[in-house]
Amino acid sequence: MNTEKITKQYFKVCCFRRRFKLRAPDPPDDVKNLFNKYSENGTMTLDHLVQFLKEIQVEDNPKREDAEAIFNSLKHLKIFHRNGLHLHAFFRYLFGDLNLAHTSKVHHDMTAPLSHYYLFTGHNSYLTGNQLSSDSSVKPIINALKRGVRVIELDLWPNSAKNDVEVRHGGTLTSPVALLDCLRAIKDFAFHASDYPVIITFEDHLPSHLQAKVAQMVTTTFENMLYCPKTDYIVEFPSPETLKKRVMISTKPPEYRESHHGSTSSRNLNYKHSDEDEENRGIKAAADGDEDNLDDGGGDNDQDEDEENAVPEYKQLIAIHAGKPKGELKNWLADHDDSSIKIRRLSLSEQELENAISSQYGTNIVRFTQRNFLRVYPKGMRLNSSNYNPMLGWMHGAQMVAFNMQRHEKHLWIMQGMFRANGGCGYVKKPDFLLPAGNPHGTDFVLQDRPVQTILQVKVYMGEGWYSDFRHTHFDRFSPPDFFTRVGIAGVPEDSVMKKTRAIEDDWTPVWNQEFEFPLTVPELALLRVEVMEYDTSGNNDFGGQTCLPISELKSGIRSVPLYDRRGDKYKSVKLLMGFRFV
Repeated sequence: MNTEKITKQYFKVCCFRRRFKLRAPDPPDDVKNLFNKYSENGTMTLDHLVQFLKEIQVEDNPKREDAEAIFNSLKHLKIFHRNGLHLHAFFRYLFGDLNLAHTSKVHHDMTAPLSHYYLFTGHNSYLTGNQLSSDSSVKPIINALKRGVRVIELDLWPNSAKNDVEVRHGGTLTSPVALLDCLRAIKDFAFHASDYPVIITFEDHLPSHLQAKVAQMVTTTFENMLYCPKTDYIVEFPSPETLKKRVMISTKPPEYRESHHGSTSSRNLNYKHSDEDEENRGIKAAADGDEDNLDDGGGDNDQDEDEENAVPEYKQLIAIHAGKPKGELKNWLADHDDSSIKIRRLSLSEQELENAISSQYGTNIVRFTQRNFLRVYPKGMRLNSSNYNPMLGWMHGAQMVAFNMQRHEKHLWIMQGMFRANGGCGYVKKPDFLLPAGNPHGTDFVLQDRPVQTILQVKVYMGEGWYSDFRHTHFDRFSPPDFFTRVGIAGVPEDSVMKKTRAIEDDWTPVWNQEFEFPLTVPELALLRVEVMEYDTSGNNDFGGQTCLPISELKSGIRSVPLYDRRGDKYKSVKLLMGFRFV
């Protein structure tokens, strides 16, 4: 340890009690200057505030009632004056919940077909931890629904007695949970965060007599909440608006063929392995240490086909038919260009999607997703429930980019940030360049050399709230923390970047006053990433909060930016003051 560091640590120890005292922050210079511009004799009146909202915050047609609401929210402060706002009251407004950086209401057109939206989608939604040995439970299902997840995945397997259905990750050591418990949990919490439809995707590994039991469970549990189309020949999905408070089932329908005896009068079920059977085999191979049999998942298996009697009541439940291509993916995708062919859902592993796009199938996938659903799921090697970059799926129109919700890291924060858009309702309208009206030929825009569309200027002013939300020795035993902020863009490869401020030593309310610029070629898919870290000379920086916000909903002006913990739960007090301007 060098002499300078020893001296600093010694000084911190000696001044332990004094240096933990919280310093009342001064408003940044930009805030003082704006207050002076939009006030008179040290007071900002209602008319002044309306002018500030219009010119600096770029609010859409602000009115006196909006300014009055801000005034009323500050009346409890001693610094509030009945004739208007003094500087520190104005400062508290900027840091408050009435001045958030993004829109908090549903505002997208919700009357388009379901295939025109991204859906907040879970993978193996019942698992509490890793993909290999964790417990199955209704708790992660409930937590996901409370966070606005709209697509819940359940793997259906016979129990050991073959007389009931349980939910578990097949081919692993995960414990089971009863299907009926999962269905009841979904019913109770489906519309806790949003009224828009919940889709349950079944990975079905059941014989016909248990499929019949599932049909009975589903219809009895959801009753009128269940959406069952009158015919399975649908050429366009209904809209989220028309499906409010409804639950939908998506799985592979039973497939029929003539029996081996050549009878054309008897129709038998051609029972196939589900989309993720190969993924499960890959997980089992990984657990056994068998690298030769590892697979990234997602294929059909024609071996050991089971012929069962069809279960019509089970098939009638299916609102979104799932399928898996045989032969070349390009040919299968091309088959669905014809608008007379019924729509369906295709599932691909993240690796299969990457391979398809690298094989020049990007345009086919974009065209396919204009009418049909594409679900992307994590490859089987992600035993620790990690996730992948969702942007590749979103760039090509994939509606269901399925994520493990158990591992709290960067990619899950990006997923949570995407679905803070549109009021957090779990449905986000896809950009026009991925929809039929804006892209009638389904062209893969990634192949185009897109120029910069806009430049986002971001200024990180200051932060507060850690003194209230953390133990005072959480970051450093002997002094206040040394915070710095990482800020950047998650988006298409050309736009993705992270930058950082300097570290401010020994301060619970750090003031950075640093500005950054981010050129954006595809702002429609870009998200602002923010992380606050506490600097440690060892390199093991402590986590101080994060957020991820859709650029398309970012408000101009000086804004309050609440931060979240690793799980995505909002801190009570921790927030940043930041400035945003589009050039």
